[in-house]
Amino acid sequence: MENSLETTKKSKGLYISVHAKFYISILIALLWVLISFEVSRNWIEDLSKITSPMIAYIVIAGVAYVPGFMNAFLVSSLILDRQPKVKNQNPTDSVTLLIAAYNEEAGIFDTLNYIKKQKYNGYIKTIVIDNNSTDNTAKEVGRAIDELNMDILLLHEPTPGKFNALNHGLNFVDTKYVITLDADTLIHKDAINFLVSRMNSSPEDVVAVAGSMLVRNSRDNLLAKVQEWDYFLSIASIKRMQGLYQGTLVAQGAFSLYKTDTVKRLGGWSERI
Repeated sequence: MENSLETTKKSKGLYISVHAKFYISILIALLWVLISFEVSRNWIEDLSKITSPMIAYIVIAGVAYVPGFMNAFLVSSLILDRQPKVKNQNPTDSVTLLIAAYNEEAGIFDTLNYIKKQKYNGYIKTIVIDNNSTDNTAKEVGRAIDELNMDILLLHEPTPGKFNALNHGLNFVDTKYVITLDADTLIHKDAINFLVSRMNSSPEDVVAVAGSMLVRNSRDNLLAKVQEWDYFLSIASIKRMQGLYQGTLVAQGAFSLYKTDTVKRLGGWSERI
């Protein structure tokens, strides 16, 4: 999640408030729709001969006007967005990683090994919650405990559901920040450092920071390539725009950081997709 507020920096030039950025982006988007309408007059006229003027307007609005408005608003917002600089690039806050695992025998050891390789100056505690796996997930976690020399706590949650597993693990979190990490996610060596740095540089009312995720096997097939672009566009553009206007809808469970006290105050994670 990107920062939703900005600090006035007089020395950096003209400051544009978030409200002003919103209205500027709306105006640009409306101008784009007006231009599109003028350009599409002949298209509307030709389509009206086949159907009717009303249907022609509805069809073209759905194909061009509405998507054009949304894209123009998105691009304008991103151009106007200015993220605050990170105040401390080497934080030392203690963090706890929650990993809900169901039949993750094939990849859980690699996930934990990538956590081990983190370049982070703070204390990292890892909690793996075996969510009633039927394979050797627990044994692989045990192997990681023996071989990686990490602070790993293995818990067991028999009730199916990722939210049940995360909430069980949340009971054992005593650090300021908690991070959810999917059992098949391999994180960059600076990933935790970046998340905590961004959180510490954010206003007090920011309680979550979502990491940027990409598909590792994006060259394997067309579906993987489509998923890579879906991840890239949704996180790098749409989520950033939502954050600018304090309207972020989702901090993805695959890799996100939260303020622990806020999550606990809300009663943990609810049963939602």
